[in-house]
Amino acid sequence: MSFTWFVGTRYLKTPHKQAFISLITVLATLGIAVGVMALIVVIAVMSGFESELQNRILGIESHILVMRYNEPVTDIDRTVDAIESIDGVKSAVPFIYTQVMLRSPHAVTGAVLKALDPSRPGPPVFVAKHKDLNAALREAAPDEAAGKAPGLVIGRVTADKLKVRLGDPVFLISPLGKGTAANQMPTVMRFRVAGIFETGMNEYDGAIAFVRLDVAQRLLQMPGQATGLQVRVADIYQAREIADAIVARLGFPFWARDWIQMNHTLFSMLRLQKTVMFIILALIVLVAAFNIASALIMMVMEKTRDIAILKTMGATKRHIMRIFVLNGLVIGCLGTIIGGGLGFLLCAVLKRYPFIKLPGDVYFLTTLPVSLNLTDVVTIGICTVVICLLATLYPAASASALDPVEGIRYG
Repeated sequence: MSFTWFVGTRYLKTPHKQAFISLITVLATLGIAVGVMALIVVIAVMSGFESELQNRILGIESHILVMRYNEPVTDIDRTVDAIESIDGVKSAVPFIYTQVMLRSPHAVTGAVLKALDPSRPGPPVFVAKHKDLNAALREAAPDEAAGKAPGLVIGRVTADKLKVRLGDPVFLISPLGKGTAANQMPTVMRFRVAGIFETGMNEYDGAIAFVRLDVAQRLLQMPGQATGLQVRVADIYQAREIADAIVARLGFPFWARDWIQMNHTLFSMLRLQKTVMFIILALIVLVAAFNIASALIMMVMEKTRDIAILKTMGATKRHIMRIFVLNGLVIGCLGTIIGGGLGFLLCAVLKRYPFIKLPGDVYFLTTLPVSLNLTDVVTIGICTVVICLLATLYPAASASALDPVEGIRYG
């Protein structure tokens, strides 16, 4: 055991003459622990919020949106083949996108109508435990001979607004009706509720309705046409490069936007909040670090005679400085370990038991997501130890500069 380690641990173990110094040391350790725990939990929640939003948004939206300027896509099959021939593209699905009104016998609400072809790969949206969106749309085919209306798949929030259940009738009203611009009349079509999905995001559960592509083409008088194509890729972080390749392959008047561009404001806000919360909560650690500095300064004052004796026995300034730096680092590391353990425990509880509920119309999600990233934990630990190290430098330097003669005389 080295000299500095032996003396430093001895100072930590030996009871202080002044109980106030011990109290400050305990409070500094607890302050570090609380700060680290708060940092880990908050950063885990912010990371979980960003990750969960990304997964849910990409679960219902496309990775890349491909459209034409001011006109629909007409040659659908040729365009799909051209896009799917590009490396990294998993699928390209035509869609129709428009705004409509939905009316039931009980209520009226607005919605965004999205029409998809159920014979092509669809988004991973489930309308029942073992039934995905494509399966529901396949069952939503109209049967005029049997008097069966086409099916409509709506979100849970929309179903609650309209007060409808599976099989109930719903009238869809589109402003893109027949006639000239002067005397255009809206189109009204009767549907039945063929499925109710729930993503956990009010942004989608209360705004989007799905129908079959062929039904929407007949409703909107767009035979063989589509608003655009939604493209899914193998690597979502390569979406920007693949979007550029699609535009280069198809040429003007096609344009493409990737999922990062479509949700840039939302994810930028989340990253900014995460950074701001890290800075604010790091102040808790900084306050605890000042407590460490205060405890060490008082310890130096208490150990003045001991320091003078050590110096007369041959201890150098570097030895004395290392002793008190070691004391501060032990306090900081102990607080970091305790706080890290409590943070891991609290995150595990929040992840296992999602008892904290959120208003979905405000926070997009209805439960508090938690995603603990090892990189974030390591960053928090390193930053905490560095702050504690910096807090020990002044007390340690003061101890190393002590004159042994003055220390023995007045200590």
